[in-house]
Amino acid sequence: MESKTVSDSRITLAQVMGPTDANTHGNVHGGIIMKICDEAGAMAAVRHAGRSVVTVTVDSMTFLSPVHVGNLMFVDACVTWVGRTSIETRVTVRAENVVTGEVTHTNTAYFVYVGLDKDGRPVEVPRLEPETDEEKEIFEKGYLRRNLRLQMSQAN
Repeated sequence: MESKTVSDSRITLAQVMGPTDANTHGNVHGGIIMKICDEAGAMAAVRHAGRSVVTVTVDSMTFLSPVHVGNLMFVDACVTWVGRTSIETRVTVRAENVVTGEVTHTNTAYFVYVGLDKDGRPVEVPRLEPETDEEKEIFEKGYLRRNLRLQMSQAN
């Protein structure tokens, strides 16, 4: 099976956030943001795997600043680590005030997906070949994130 690079799977979704996405304070609901993050992460994972995937877990998602109604929200996703059947993606959210041009980083989280065969069973996925020093460092730390996730799931 041929390996792939981080750039092979990179994706950016952009969406203007409207009143139906927000609470009475004009802040976009965290659940809406999480849904779009899952969609972006899944698209990056599908690009990498070349097949359907299913979400397995999401690391904690801390909102550093709100996304407001009228903001253009960018969700960037890329594959950061790959196991035999699992694909980890890093998803980063930015909000842009299109009037002032101010851009804020609102949150970053890691999502994990599993590649599926035509019968919906886990299947081996292509290896990841990180190219840059930063990609290599994030990839190496992926083993630590994976082990932490496994420890957390065994504790429950």
